[in-house]
Amino acid sequence: MSRVLTALQPSGILHIGNYFGAIEPMVKMQDAGNENFLFAVDYHAITVPQDPEELRKNLLFAAAAYLAAGVDPVKTTLFQQSRVPQHTELAWILNCVTNMGELERMTQYKDKARGKGESVTVGLFSYPVLMAADILLYNTDIVPVGDDQKQHLELARDLAERFNKRFGETFVVPGVQIRKTGARIMALDHPENKMSKSAPSPKGFISLMDDEKTVLKKMKSAVTDSGTVIEYDESRKGLANLMTIYNLVTGKSYEEIAAAYVGKGYGDFKTDLAGHVSAFLAPMQEKISKYLADPEELKRILEEGAEKARGIAEAKMVEVRKVIGVTL
Repeated sequence: MSRVLTALQPSGILHIGNYFGAIEPMVKMQDAGNENFLFAVDYHAITVPQDPEELRKNLLFAAAAYLAAGVDPVKTTLFQQSRVPQHTELAWILNCVTNMGELERMTQYKDKARGKGESVTVGLFSYPVLMAADILLYNTDIVPVGDDQKQHLELARDLAERFNKRFGETFVVPGVQIRKTGARIMALDHPENKMSKSAPSPKGFISLMDDEKTVLKKMKSAVTDSGTVIEYDESRKGLANLMTIYNLVTGKSYEEIAAAYVGKGYGDFKTDLAGHVSAFLAPMQEKISKYLADPEELKRILEEGAEKARGIAEAKMVEVRKVIGVTL
């Protein structure tokens, strides 16, 4: 049995990229009999400014979405990152074995910091170290992620190996699992960029709670190209992204999708895709609404998961404190 860990930021309403990239793989791993940890990384979220009330709402929404997607709190330890203080304790210790150059090379940091000058926070810079702590704290075997997070996972592996070499075998070196299809859903309006809930325009993503009218409007405005044949071609980024979404929500292969639109144009394709996406989301939306109607139950589930996580995390920190020499 492997220990599997996934985390998502509660910095906005989750979208289909979050679902296919992280939540669905976790549900499948859960049903395969693994030991699973899934949590909302609220301390990661505050590396950029957050409205406190919105953050609270987003935390509850994330919990509701996880449960609606099929996460079973009996099989998966579901919790809120900030309720387990060992995450930040280990992050500080790992900061002390991380080199500045490693963090300066992080692509996501460079992208988010571009043009901000001295206003960039230390938290944004050291974000990958906290992520490494999230993973190493639980002796994680497998981390299902989108390919944009691969660089951060490589840092976690490097830090585990470095720490183990310096202080003795302490951490499991985690493995990375990237799904072959749907690991990275791109923005509808800028298909060269990853779909993001923090994008400047909501046109770029399909929220898990978008209604049929909204989904149709966003799909119709999605960027494609001047081509006339509907077929999967990675160089045609906009169309390739839409065909990937079509594949994920219907289970149809790229060849089957292409065959269905021989002689047809983008109008038919986008309208049909919008319908398939809405049909896929409808059952999940109904379940999310039911969970959100009982916030106290959501809080109970999160706290129950945090209690279990704290026990496991503290056992690891007892070991870490001892090997680095701070336990007297």
